[in-house]
Amino acid sequence: MHPSRAAFVEEEPQAQHGGVDLANIPIDRNYDLTTGGTGIAPERASAILSQFDRKRRAAQIAVPTDDGKVRAKLREMGEPITLFGEGPADRRDRLRELMMDQVEEQGEDGAVDVQMTDAAEQPDQEEEFYTEGIPELLVARRKIARYSLPRAQARISRQRRESAIPLRTHVKHRKAIKEKLQGFELFGSQTASERPVSITRFAPNGELIAAGSWAGGIKLLDVPNLEEKRTFRGHTGIVGGIAWYPGATLPSSTVSQDTVNLASGAGGQGGANQIHLWSLTQDTPLSTLEGHTDRVCRVEFHPSGQYLASASFDTTWRLWDVETTTELLLQEGHSRQVFAVSFNTDGSLLASGGFDSIGRIWDLRTGRTVMILDGHIREIYSLDWGVDGYRVLSGSGDGWVKCWDIRQVRGIGGLGAHNGNVSDLRWFKGTDADILPTTDQHMGNGTRNDQTPKKAGTFFVSSGFDKNVNIYSADDWSLARQLSGHSGNVLSVDVSQDAKWIASTPDDVAAAAEDEVEEDVAEDVAETVVLAVLEDEVSSDDVKFCWFVIVAVTPVALVQAEPTTSRAEVTEAGRLDDRKQVGPVVWGFLTDEASDRDAGVIVSELDVLAATWFVALEFIVEAE
Repeated sequence: MHPSRAAFVEEEPQAQHGGVDLANIPIDRNYDLTTGGTGIAPERASAILSQFDRKRRAAQIAVPTDDGKVRAKLREMGEPITLFGEGPADRRDRLRELMMDQVEEQGEDGAVDVQMTDAAEQPDQEEEFYTEGIPELLVARRKIARYSLPRAQARISRQRRESAIPLRTHVKHRKAIKEKLQGFELFGSQTASERPVSITRFAPNGELIAAGSWAGGIKLLDVPNLEEKRTFRGHTGIVGGIAWYPGATLPSSTVSQDTVNLASGAGGQGGANQIHLWSLTQDTPLSTLEGHTDRVCRVEFHPSGQYLASASFDTTWRLWDVETTTELLLQEGHSRQVFAVSFNTDGSLLASGGFDSIGRIWDLRTGRTVMILDGHIREIYSLDWGVDGYRVLSGSGDGWVKCWDIRQVRGIGGLGAHNGNVSDLRWFKGTDADILPTTDQHMGNGTRNDQTPKKAGTFFVSSGFDKNVNIYSADDWSLARQLSGHSGNVLSVDVSQDAKWIASTPDDVAAAAEDEVEEDVAEDVAETVVLAVLEDEVSSDDVKFCWFVIVAVTPVALVQAEPTTSRAEVTEAGRLDDRKQVGPVVWGFLTDEASDRDAGVIVSELDVLAATWFVALEFIVEAE
């Protein structure tokens, strides 16, 4: 056989080179060094081994990682808190060496307060812990259980009745609502404060708006004229939360105007971290709830009206007794500031969220966490429950709105709602949430009497730092309408219970500064409350023409002109006192057959006449 066709047999490497297989290499953990063949003196070898042993023991000492705590520990030990050119890592290593020196000086029998950890052990996992509550909290939990259980039973009964409605009826009903939502248009705006308005909420009857600002003031504005009815004075910090008492302002309610109708929370910027309870008959608070150690953000009334929840930058949310103004519960659980709280419709659960990007669902009857909302990558700024009692929406700084189902204990949907922070969101609660499905009025051949689904919970509104207010359908999460036109970040939004009005508060002060407005003009720009209305809520018999409104820093003389008005004619007419006032700070001009193109020309001319900053927006207004 030719040698090239013969099989090649590889020789054993050990036989060729006299080596040792890797698996057979002996492992020696005896570090005793001998003098023979090492070239190292015994004293030097012992010093090296001692240094290795010192480093091993020093690595087991628990040293603070926070630089502030490292400095405090150095100061406690009487050492310089920092050396020239020393960074945080070097400072921490120096502290470790000093603590190791203390251990060696005291010896094994010395009493040195040094925490030692085994480097091989894993860090302890955080566990839930419970603290003993006050007797009043036990009474409150029992009351909440007695209140929520019958409501949950009634809600489930209504949902079973509604589930019997044919699917095509639901689809037709939702389609009609979505088409109606597309009719929202700007109605008017009003100055509410000299500083940004941080929060706005509709009264239960939809005829009043409460608006709180960074200046600490709270104003009541009527709907739809947006005229100021009352100013509440008491806060000195940023008003972060406003909540109406359940049933307040409703004709059928037993809530008197002299009792608690409104709650607000504020703090920060050197102001007191307090919660005020207000009536509608005086501009000073009826009572004050104190206990938070940092700024108070959102506040929310329990559906029963007996309790109030508050979120704060002190990383806690608290539960208060409204009647006795007693703090019933101080709830921990968040690692950073808590910004939002919300009760479900039954009153049994509360959702909380904050700057740790985590939301939690708490059972108020037991005090336990029943679900963790883990899915956002930025701060949670808003939470709101649906009328179905088991879905909750969360809005975050990552621009996403997520829906969570407590029955499935997971998220069931999410949408990129805004190109920036989602500052606020509100689910449409409606006035028919607690009513059994109604029947229609057409009785064809005397036999048909179909049930009609309720309107409550069919859509929600959200505001964001992309200067938009969005209206979303709550069944397919589609965008029904986007309300644009704000020149600044929208800080808050709310929808009335009759679904006719949406109120929003844009941060126009910041927008004015970004547009390089003159400094003195920018300082005079006041925050506004903008009101949107459904277009078909205005009767066609009352509408004569289309207006363009201007929200101005100073009143602008607006002219009545033909669509073909030239620049010279507009300038000349601007000197005339031919202006019309629609609202407190809403001005408009009239054209017989106004079009977008002609109106845009006139708006540009008014910019020259006004010589100041303004915002032009389109809406429908009643003719005089």
